[in-house]
Amino acid sequence: QVQPVESGGGLVQPGGSLRLSCAASGNIFSISAMGWYRQAPGKQRELVANAASGGRTNYADSVTGRFTISRDNAKNTVYIHMNSLKPEDTAVYYCNAQLTTRGGLFAAYWGQGTQVTVSS
Repeated sequence: QVQPVESGGGLVQPGGSLRLSCAASGNIFSISAMGWYRQAPGKQRELVANAASGGRTNYADSVTGRFTISRDNAKNTVYIHMNSLKPEDTAVYYCNAQLTTRGGLFAAYWGQGTQVTVSS
């Protein structure tokens, strides 16, 4: 069993900052990539940013220059630092981990989501 667990969401004013964390635990052999997606009401889930184990990162155009993703491979943890937040960043943010279990299964696992609300 593998479970990514997010933390760090909340309410912030426009222009503010937040940091989200996600730690994956359980039957993990190796993690290929970890990333963040978000889903706003009435919209499809979309990629925010991801980070591969080799260090390559990828960002949505809408967050480039404002958000920074980082990983702590020793802790199976991914972070996203969100600066200059806008009301349109309001969404439930989900962690995604693409990994191989000790039994050799490669799969993607989702966290339960954490709410980020940007409002004055």
